Amino acid sequence: MATIQALRSDLALQIARLIKRHGHNQLEAARQLAIPQPTVSKIMNGRVSELSLELLIRVAVRAGLPVVLQTGKVPEEAGVFVSGVHRAERSGLRSRVAESARSSLLEAARHLTPEQRLRTHLEHSQLVSAFQRAGQTVQAGESVRKRPAVRGRSR
Repeated sequence: MATIQALRSDLALQIARLIKRHGHNQLEAARQLAIPQPTVSKIMNGRVSELSLELLIRVAVRAGLPVVLQTGKVPEEAGVFVSGVHRAERSGLRSRVAESARSSLLEAARHLTPEQRLRTHLEHSQLVSAFQRAGQTVQAGESVRKRPAVRGRSR
């Protein structure tokens, strides 16, 4: 259950970020995603315990949000990651070198067997997970350094 809750929370976060990025209010988002406004409110505020993972996946698909769901041996390894969204595409800037590399990768991927695709996807997921853990470690270290020392109080 903890893994499902982690996936719900992460998926809602990614959907909320997309809604904010597009500058929509909750009513506009509800109309576009064909869901009630109270459901959008729950997603935006992270109150997802009453929402099914299936509903959140449907909302992500309707929004055109490319995501990867990852589970693990423990709930802390579960997560939802945005897939296939490139900064250059979002900003409108495109590099010929990046476009060439992207085209080459897509062409190479077409020639992979299903087993090779699965293995590649697993390796990608493991790398994304490692990056996420490294980022959490860095953020935790930064918050400890930024926290002012409190004198005269014991913890």
